[in-house]
Amino acid sequence: MKVYLDNAATTPIAKEVVKEIEPYLYDYFGNPSSTHSFGRKTKNAIEINRKKIADLIHAKNNEIIFTSGGTEADNMALRCAVHDLKVKRIITTKIEHHAVLHTAECLRDNHNIDLTFLETDENGHPNISQLKQLLENDTKTLVTLMHANNEIGSLLPLQEVAQICAQKSHVYFHSDTVQTMGHYDFNLSETPIDFLTCSAHKLHGPKGIGFLYVNNNISLNPLITGGSQERKNRGGTENLYGIVGLGKAMEMAYEDLSSHQKHIQGLKSFMIEELKKIDPRIDFNGDVNPNRSLYTVLNVCFPNDVCNSMLLFSLDIHGIAASGGSACSSGSTQGSHVLAELPNQECQSVRFSFSRFNTKEDVEFTLQKIKDIINHGK
Repeated sequence: MKVYLDNAATTPIAKEVVKEIEPYLYDYFGNPSSTHSFGRKTKNAIEINRKKIADLIHAKNNEIIFTSGGTEADNMALRCAVHDLKVKRIITTKIEHHAVLHTAECLRDNHNIDLTFLETDENGHPNISQLKQLLENDTKTLVTLMHANNEIGSLLPLQEVAQICAQKSHVYFHSDTVQTMGHYDFNLSETPIDFLTCSAHKLHGPKGIGFLYVNNNISLNPLITGGSQERKNRGGTENLYGIVGLGKAMEMAYEDLSSHQKHIQGLKSFMIEELKKIDPRIDFNGDVNPNRSLYTVLNVCFPNDVCNSMLLFSLDIHGIAASGGSACSSGSTQGSHVLAELPNQECQSVRFSFSRFNTKEDVEFTLQKIKDIINHGK
C-alpha cells in the first residue's frame, strides 16, 4: 500500500483538472497575444479563468495577476512594495516561508530596508500587541505574515491583522496564502488586504502556475519585463495550460469546501488521538486547536527515545510519504528554520499533511507502521 501524506509540499493533480487542460495542449494552441482567431480563443480562456478565480475570492478581474507560482507572487509583492510603493520597513516573523524571508533579507541588505521581526509564541503565533505598537511609527511599512505556516500549521487571525493594518494609511498588508487558498473562504470585498498569493499545485492543480492578488487601489510596475502580457503587469507568454488548470482546481476546491474541511479535519483529529495512544509523550509542533490551526497540516514531535532520526526513511520504506519540513528547503544541510524558533526541540519532527483524497484507511495504515517502527526500535 502507498500512502501520500505530504500534501503541503504538493498535491496530486485532480483528474478533472487534467481533462480541462487537455484541449489546450492539442487543439487550442494559439498564442494569447496573437490577434487571429487562434490567439483570441486562448486569450478568451485566460480571461474566463481570471474572472472565475476573482469571483471565487470576491475580487475584481484586474486584481488577479498570473505568476509562475507562490514564490514569484511573494517576490513581486515584496519587491514592488519597496520599488513602487516606497516602503522603507518590512515587518514579518522568522518563521515565514523562505520566499518571503529570503526576499525580505535581500531587500534589507541591498536596499537599506528596515527589517523587523515580530516575536512568536511557543505555537508560532505572532505577537499582535507588538505589531500594533510597531505600527504607531509612521514609517511607510509592509506587514507580511503568512495565513498559515506551511510546516507547523499555525493559523493567523487574518481578518484581525488586516483591520489593524488598514487603520494605518502608511501600512500595506501582504499575506502568503499559498497553503490556505482553496482551503478557506476569502472575501476580499470585505477584508482589507493589499496582496495575497496562490500556487495551484497546493490545491490539486498543475505546478508552475499561481497568482498574485493586488488590491485595485495599488499601482505596481511589472517585476518581469519584456512584454505587455497580464495587462502590462508581467511580461512573457502566459502559461495557458496552467491558468486553465488553476481555474478548474479553484472551482473544484470551492464547490464543497465545508465538506472537504470536515473530512480532512476528521483525519487530522483521528491521527492526533491515536498517536497519543501509541505513546503519551508524543507531542505536536504548532497549534492543534482547530480554530487556530491549518486543518491540512500536522507536525508531530516524536521523543528521541521513541523514534530515531531514521523515522522518515523508515516510513518511506513502508510506502508512506511524509516530510521533515518544507519541500523548498529539503536540499539544505541545515534544520528547519521554523522548528528552530520553537521550544522543546529535543525530538524527531515529522510533518504529515492531508488532502481531500486521503482516507481514514491511509491514516490507519500509517499509524500501524509507526507502531511497528517504534516497537522494532525498542
